[in-house]
Amino acid sequence: MAQPPLLQVSDISLTFGGDPVFSDLGLVVQPRDRVALVGRNGSGKSTLMKVMAGLVEADRGSVTIAPGQSVGYMHQEPSLEGFATLGDFAASDLPDGEAYRVEMVSDGLKLNPDTAVSAASGGERRRAALAKLLAEDPDLMLLDEPTNHLDVQAIGWLEERLKSTRAAFVLISHDRAFLTALTRATLWIDRGAVRRQEQGFADFEAWREKTWAEEDDARHKLDRKIKAEARWAVEGISARRKRNQGRVRALQALRAERASQINRSGAADLALASGQKSGKRVIEATGISKKFGDRTILAPFDLRVLRGDRIAFVGPNGAGKSTLLKMLTGEIEPDTGSVKLGSNLSVAVFDQNRAQLDPNATLWDSLTGDPSMRVSGRADQVMVRGVPKHVVGYLKDFLFDERQARAPVRSLSGGEKARLLLARIMARDSNLLVLDEPTNDLDIETLDLLQDVLGDYDGTVLLVSHDRDFLDRVASATVAMEGDGKATAYPGGWSDYRAQRGGDVFGGAPDKTTKPGAKSGGKTTDLGVPKDVDQGLSFTEQHRLDELPGVIARLEAEITKLEDFLAAEPTMFTDAPVKFQKATDALVERHGALSDAEEEWMTLAERAESKTGTS
Repeated sequence: MAQPPLLQVSDISLTFGGDPVFSDLGLVVQPRDRVALVGRNGSGKSTLMKVMAGLVEADRGSVTIAPGQSVGYMHQEPSLEGFATLGDFAASDLPDGEAYRVEMVSDGLKLNPDTAVSAASGGERRRAALAKLLAEDPDLMLLDEPTNHLDVQAIGWLEERLKSTRAAFVLISHDRAFLTALTRATLWIDRGAVRRQEQGFADFEAWREKTWAEEDDARHKLDRKIKAEARWAVEGISARRKRNQGRVRALQALRAERASQINRSGAADLALASGQKSGKRVIEATGISKKFGDRTILAPFDLRVLRGDRIAFVGPNGAGKSTLLKMLTGEIEPDTGSVKLGSNLSVAVFDQNRAQLDPNATLWDSLTGDPSMRVSGRADQVMVRGVPKHVVGYLKDFLFDERQARAPVRSLSGGEKARLLLARIMARDSNLLVLDEPTNDLDIETLDLLQDVLGDYDGTVLLVSHDRDFLDRVASATVAMEGDGKATAYPGGWSDYRAQRGGDVFGGAPDKTTKPGAKSGGKTTDLGVPKDVDQGLSFTEQHRLDELPGVIARLEAEITKLEDFLAAEPTMFTDAPVKFQKATDALVERHGALSDAEEEWMTLAERAESKTGTS
């Protein structure tokens, strides 16, 4: 017998400020669904998720949750008022005695539950909201950009956690690798309508392009039909007025149908101009190091950056990536060593904290108030790559509408703030682009455009990002902050770095057969061509084989905690049967997942060993 939907949205209509966001929208989420929710920035993804969670009330329609089922939502900006620590907040809705669930997820998310709320950063608050959701383990998880403010290690942990869950989830993310690994269905919001495909995000772009091509073909046919009918009306209607009123009405209906069609939103008009060419040698760093107190941020490190390089900096949060960037660009002084900047450098910086944007300034003032964009004597124009342009027209290039021009920056979403900062950076010529977490909050279409723009850029790019797919598409070399101040440079992007490390990253022991393509600590970094690692497995299988020991260790640790919890209260079966059942169900689930992981590891390891033995 088929199970009823876990959640059903029926005939939802919602209007903000007179503009319809959704009209007569419907969708269902089934038990065990793993759904990507995709759409352009501003299409209403987060709003729809809040409607599903019951946090936003629609003007019309209903949201139905199956009896006995629970829905959890990860708040992007959680309210922590009234809580002393992040752990107190994360455990606030758990039954008595189950705070251990927060501890089980905090390590993977790199969250310190004892951090005082008053001292917590925005990223820590979001990780606490994610820890709260995972600890509560609802039947349906609604996850809005859960990877923002997570480093690559924590993203990998979360990926494995979601792979092993029995809960359904709906996921909004800009991280292609994350979406591809996790989802089996796709909900696509496009111009106020929702389409569903029973395939994961890996097939989304082909589906989108096919849908748009079919739309274009149908629109072209409709336009031709209207043109033919209109010609008939002009040339022959006067002689046949009485007999052909039906055909006239049909023509009016065709025109009404064409007028009702909503054109697709255009893409942001991203462009970069490199202006004057820099010298061939852009940056020469020799023996640079940095300490903050007793903590070593960077041990002596050498790096040569040449014109046209695209160098990515990766590592755990707090490893010192941004500090290294600032040393390389001369913003802060190293404790030892020297940094020589090349000739004719013109630097543009994208700051992950958006510090260049005044939250109380309007979008208009954010552009016209920038000295590098000001046009003398023209308050309504900005200088864009040497050409004056009306400020509203330039904002429209970045998908802002005219009404937003006088709105304060604080009213913008994260993606809109990122686009505004890109608008400022791209208005002026540069030949060294420093991008610190540019991918956070941008939609996938804008990420595609940014990738293409960087590919055509004649200048040099220094990039910090946790987006593995974006790194693979953009970076020609990767500098990994590997712990204890050690930084090592490798040729290629994220996947190349992992292959050269034998799958272990950020300080894990490299595979004995691995030959890193770079060294640090007194010798100039040599960014050569990466060597292929052939162990008889596909790259995905090798990746999985490398991850499984960590998955097994995590499951074993969770089993131990659950067993200790059950042993600590021997009368729980009679005193708290619901709590007992939840804990035992979780224990059975972890044992099953552990068995599956161990069997998968043995299968892959045997194949890899067999290949090695025959080589």
